[in-house]
Amino acid sequence: MANNIKLSILTPQKTFYVGDVKEIITRTVEGEIGILPNHTDLVAFLTPTETILVEEDGSRKKVFTSTGILNVGESEVSFMCDASEWPDEIDIQRAETAKERAEKRLKTSNNIDVKRAELSLSRALARIKTKND
Repeated sequence: MANNIKLSILTPQKTFYVGDVKEIITRTVEGEIGILPNHTDLVAFLTPTETILVEEDGSRKKVFTSTGILNVGESEVSFMCDASEWPDEIDIQRAETAKERAEKRLKTSNNIDVKRAELSLSRALARIKTKND
């Protein structure tokens, strides 16, 4: 029985994170999920969120994770997501601007791609939360 989870967070641009953690708290399209060692195997779709990594010493790290796929095995977890950022990497002004732009699109235009605007808003809000918490 493993005491830790081998975590990999991958984006199209890079391997964002590889390391051992005790727990992962994130959000899928079905809601928030906590992952501990020996979790049941699972594949799920990720939504933009602040993901919490609980390290071996009990400390917590926050990371923004975007849409993608979560693959959970007995002692290994992989995030394959569009983007991932540590709080100090988030450009808060850019996130605020993206939030305002998405909100404006949702309120004022009848011919927009609503799902795309909602996703943009969701990403912006998750980045802002990760940066500000």
